[in-house]
Amino acid sequence: MKKRNKIIYWVATVWLSLGMLSTGIVQLIRMEEEVKSMDTLGYPTYLLSILGIWKILGILAILIPKFPLLKEWAYSGFFFVMTGAIVSHLAVGDEIITLFGPTLLLVLTIVSWYFRPPNRKLEKQ
Repeated sequence: MKKRNKIIYWVATVWLSLGMLSTGIVQLIRMEEEVKSMDTLGYPTYLLSILGIWKILGILAILIPKFPLLKEWAYSGFFFVMTGAIVSHLAVGDEIITLFGPTLLLVLTIVSWYFRPPNRKLEKQ
């Protein structure tokens, strides 16, 4: 793996992890602004706990060595959650600025997944 690709992977992965961790914590503590956002989107507030827990578990799966299949599941989970957030904000007519966070995390998810080292990928069969 080229040094450039390794740097891209780790920068994207660290920022992705920090973003998912911070939003996961905000969702777990049910910050008032987050609860209002879920109400605006039409989702039940108990979904915050589910999302927060899965985001933190997803970060662990991506950061720990080995377990490439688990990493694939975590990346796909992040992909679906962020695309779902983008579509949800668009569906209710939220301001464009609300798309920044999920779009950034979506891009970081894709970049981290694409540049992951060979030992973090599923073996081709």
